[in-house]
Amino acid sequence: MVEFDYKELVRATGSFSPSRLLGKGSHGSVYKGILEENKLVAIKKSSNGSGHVSIDNSKKLENEICVLSSLRESPYVINFLGTTHDHDDHYSACKEKNRLLVLEFMPNGSLYDLLHVDATPPSWPKRVEIAIQIARAIQSLHEGKPLVIHRDIKSANVLFDLNWKARLADFGLAVLCVESSSSPDHDQTQPAGTIGYLDPCYTTPSKLSTKNDVFSYGVVLLEIISCQKVIDVSRLPASIVDWAVPLIEKQKLMEICDSRIALPPFMEGTIKHLLYVASRCVSCKEENRPSITEIVTGMDQNCLARRVKIPSWSCLMWSVILMKRPRTFPKQWHEGKWDDISKGKLYLWEILANVTEN
Repeated sequence: MVEFDYKELVRATGSFSPSRLLGKGSHGSVYKGILEENKLVAIKKSSNGSGHVSIDNSKKLENEICVLSSLRESPYVINFLGTTHDHDDHYSACKEKNRLLVLEFMPNGSLYDLLHVDATPPSWPKRVEIAIQIARAIQSLHEGKPLVIHRDIKSANVLFDLNWKARLADFGLAVLCVESSSSPDHDQTQPAGTIGYLDPCYTTPSKLSTKNDVFSYGVVLLEIISCQKVIDVSRLPASIVDWAVPLIEKQKLMEICDSRIALPPFMEGTIKHLLYVASRCVSCKEENRPSITEIVTGMDQNCLARRVKIPSWSCLMWSVILMKRPRTFPKQWHEGKWDDISKGKLYLWEILANVTEN
């Protein structure tokens, strides 16, 4: 972990200029920083209240540093670059120091922005890719040593890097589950999270579980597929879970899918699989929810296909096949024969993507 010079970060953010503000969270503000050689970083500082740094927010930032420091590097989690201390004389007089957190810069915004702000909806293959990347991010937390429970998985905390790969961020509420007498007792950690994503079973400290993150992930899955907000008072019911789950149970899956962009027939099986995963994740009974490892394994089997390098001359052949088979997919769909389509035996969107690239 790199220890940055505080004055260097002040210069990098233009003295924490409002024009460099990237966003505000529950316990901190994030600024765009430009270091030497024009290296871009994100710098997080505890939120201020009445000119002072909240002790609670300061603790959350310290917790985020502790958690990020314990994680092994993952392509699905935001990179932690280092930290520093705020040597502001006035604040030091309070016998506290405001810690600054330096993170990898994510130039392409959040999943929330992509789903609810951007005018152009993401393609269906991109949505599937994002869902898989988030699942793998959670898997890296739940299978790591020490185990980490994020507690605030939501679309606003999924950021996109330069290559539009999804990264899980904001570990201010995360809990390290360390088997050590010197570690904080997570059984005493009060329930926390974001309304709409928060597991309704997580009502007391003793209910802390990896299944809390699984519930939140299920909500995000519904959000990705529907492009509906998690809580929308203009919708009945207002909760995306209460709205979507009955439709899944009634097999009205297409009513959940984002209607702004047509769902290709050959992807219907994949989306159907994701919706059933989501319904299991948000089950009111914890024991019915899958583990994140089970989710990732299922996605590897049902939502992924290896890219197959084929010569560009075969594009015409595939065009003929597509023209001859468009009615076969809906027929299989209605008859429930969607397994072969969703298990990687016919992933034309992957194959045709490669043809386009050649």
